[in-house]
Amino acid sequence: MRSIRCLAAPMLLTCLFLAGCSPLGAPAPSVSDASTPSASAPGAAGDGRSIAVGAGPQTKYTVQQQPAAGSCHYRYEKGEPLEDPKCTPGAISPAVTQANLKSTICRKGGYTSGVRPSAYITGKEKRLNSASYGYTGRMGDAEYDHLISLQLGGDPNDYRNLWVEPADPGHRAGSGVNNLKDPVETKLHTAVCSGKITLAQAQQAIVTDWTTALSTLHLS
Repeated sequence: MRSIRCLAAPMLLTCLFLAGCSPLGAPAPSVSDASTPSASAPGAAGDGRSIAVGAGPQTKYTVQQQPAAGSCHYRYEKGEPLEDPKCTPGAISPAVTQANLKSTICRKGGYTSGVRPSAYITGKEKRLNSASYGYTGRMGDAEYDHLISLQLGGDPNDYRNLWVEPADPGHRAGSGVNNLKDPVETKLHTAVCSGKITLAQAQQAIVTDWTTALSTLHLS
């Protein structure tokens, strides 16, 4: 009888493990970890990877911790700078959905100015993020860019959605920010608000590769 009890104990633990249960006295593993990206909308364009959901617009923003210095690396496509997807995978705002476009990003009078963090906050984050990416150029020529722009429902101050974007090839030093990514974002915004594409398609295309976003969605 004793030998049967000895065998039963490990068999019971094995069954609990296979069923997804935690051993007695131990907490069950969490599946709602904030660092786990939320699923993207079905049918989205691009590589289909999920996009994290940030905290959304805040009454008072705080300076966000940035990736470790030197841990992020730019990619280049035809000379155009792209973000490091490990450091800047993008994050969307829960306040903007396909159902409320008319009252958020597509409303008359604008949306972005009411949710954008102050320059006091983003200025500090920009300096920290430049160290993350090892950026050593003129700060005035680099944009602290929302990977998924605010006009496409990007999260306003999630570190996963912000990066120091260097100037385009041929940019004249000291002439300020003027990136080719900006008109791409505007065209995507227009397409979303006119119903040509969905919000999820625009968001997915921009995080995959902003240089191909328009052609991917047949908007170029």
